[in-house]
Amino acid sequence: QVQLVESGGGLVQAGGSLRLSCAASGRTVSRYGMGWFRQAPGKEREFVAAISWIARTNYADSVKGRFTVSRDNAKNTVYLQMNSLKPEDTAVYYCAADPRSSLTTAQRMAGEYDYWGQGTQVTVSC
Repeated sequence: QVQLVESGGGLVQAGGSLRLSCAASGRTVSRYGMGWFRQAPGKEREFVAAISWIARTNYADSVKGRFTVSRDNAKNTVYLQMNSLKPEDTAVYYCAADPRSSLTTAQRMAGEYDYWGQGTQVTVSC
């Protein structure tokens, strides 16, 4: 079993930055694909970013150029650096782990992920 704990959320003004962390425990996730998703009130959960074993990345169009996903396998941790934040980025952000990924897999589909964190709230004010 893998446990994932997100941190780093909070309240920020539009144009600001936040860095989310996702710490994994229970197993090393160095050979897992890792993803970030978000869910705003009244909306479906949506893909944000993903990273493969060898740090191949995949981004939603809405965050491309503003968000950067990275991983530190030595720390068993994945990060999401969020810059130029907009009010529409307000959501609960979830980290997820895909144990069946290959070297280059960075899945966009939530159903491909077996393990999920509890989420961290990000609120961007105007």
